[in-house]
Order: sequence, then C-alpha cells, then structure tokens
Amino acid sequence: MRHLVKGRKLRRTTAHRKALLRNLVTSFIEKERIQTTLAKAKETRPLAEKMITLAKKNTLHARRQALAVLTKESAVTKLFADLAPRFSERPGGYTRIVKTGLRIGDGSQMALLELIGSEFKKKEKKKKDKDKGAKKG
Repeated sequence: MRHLVKGRKLRRTTAHRKALLRNLVTSFIEKERIQTTLAKAKETRPLAEKMITLAKKNTLHARRQALAVLTKESAVTKLFADLAPRFSERPGGYTRIVKTGLRIGDGSQMALLELIGSEFKKKEKKKKDKDKGAKKG
C-alpha cells in the first residue's frame, strides 16, 4: 500500500530525478513556459512555486537557497528581479498546467507548465523599411 507516499519516481534514480527537476525548474523560470510530460509538470510545479515564494522574501539567505536549487545564476537574477515583484501581491498559485494531448512517439500525456499572467502573446515581426533601399533624390 502507498499510504503517505508522496511524489513520483519518474523511473529514475534519486540523483537523476533531482537533476531533472532542477533543470526543469531552471528552464521554467528562464522561459516562463515549458512543455513536458504531465507527470514531470506535476512534480515541477511545487518546486517552482517554492522558488517564487523564496524570491518574494528578497533576502540574501533566500537568494542562496534559490542558488542551491537553480543551475544558472541568470535564472536566479530573473527570479528575484522580475518574477518576485510581479507576484508580490499574490499569496500563491503562480503556475498553471494545461494538458496538450498525447505525444506522437509513445502516447505519453503532454502538458504545458506556465506562469500565470504569461499568456501567449504574438511576437511582432520587424518591418523592413523599403525607403532605406530606394535611392533618394
């Protein structure tokens, strides 16, 4: 029986699983949206929310704790500079998991893990000036 057994093993050893989750959380904080399997998304969500809650404290100790989990210092900088102020008024629930269907190769359930408030926005294409190439005069 699995009473009080939390978390998923994801068919990996402990060290491999920890490394996987650290990399997923780092990528998630950098990009604000990642696509992965549903099981990995469900395991990544609590760790990501914990990092954002840490960043809201904005202390040296919290920054060092975040550095212990995240693999890139640029992700920690973004976490404390951009994400923490954005969610300063929100008491929790910073992420959303959206199921996206089955993966073609093995039929695994895929999901999109994203931050609340970072809905899809179309990127504006750079317009080329036609006047620059034309001769003046």
